[in-house]
Amino acid sequence: MHVISVPFFVGRFMDAFEVPQPAEVVKPPLPHDGVHYDTSRAVGPDDVGQQRMAALYAELATRVAASSPTIVYAGDCLSVIGTLAGLQRKGIDPTLYWFDAHGDFNTWETTGSNFLGGMPLAMITGRGEQTIVTATGMRPLADGNIVLVDGRDLDPGEDEAIAASGMTVKSVEQVAVDEPRPGPIYVHVDVDVADPADLPAINYPAPDGPSADSVRAAVDRLAESGRVVAASVSSWNPALPEAARAASTTRSMMGAFLDQ
Repeated sequence: MHVISVPFFVGRFMDAFEVPQPAEVVKPPLPHDGVHYDTSRAVGPDDVGQQRMAALYAELATRVAASSPTIVYAGDCLSVIGTLAGLQRKGIDPTLYWFDAHGDFNTWETTGSNFLGGMPLAMITGRGEQTIVTATGMRPLADGNIVLVDGRDLDPGEDEAIAASGMTVKSVEQVAVDEPRPGPIYVHVDVDVADPADLPAINYPAPDGPSADSVRAAVDRLAESGRVVAASVSSWNPALPEAARAASTTRSMMGAFLDQ
């Protein structure tokens, strides 16, 4: 798979972002370059981070649309919006397997933090905040086209929204043995899905997760279908201790796509 690197976390550039090579780097001129802002909170469409991500992921969509099957390494899960938009421009509406310790299904009504990184899966389905979705031209993905894998750390209200949605919820172990959904598949892995003992340097670690080997087995099962049209990684924090081990473990988990 063609590797695309998007070395940004909620619109802020990350130094020392280690990705498999060769990689195409997405680093376009963005609004508000040099402006410091709080990546942990946003207040709406006029937020600096949102404006930057709207431009960044619109560019990512263009790159994905122009490339062969792609694996995207990015600093946050909001990048999935750009990848999906790129796939849709090629006429592909996939089933999305979303591996994540968190639900990422908050809206402004359920969030307790106003953290955009807790909202992308809701955004993708057309719920809640839509600034970045609109900027990329992404069409909302139907709940029935989404499999949330191992979302074990859910916020109050977010858990109820997921239960009431039409998404399928599975464990990593179930994905590893079940027959993959028919049609094209997009695999997204937020690396915090793995237990932090196996994969360190995580901003928001969630204990009691599956092993990195178990995640690899589930990813391999999907890859064996031969129908994976894109994959993506929401990464570790390269500024935290043991980042090198996190990068190596991620490389192993996604090996089914990187070794092609």
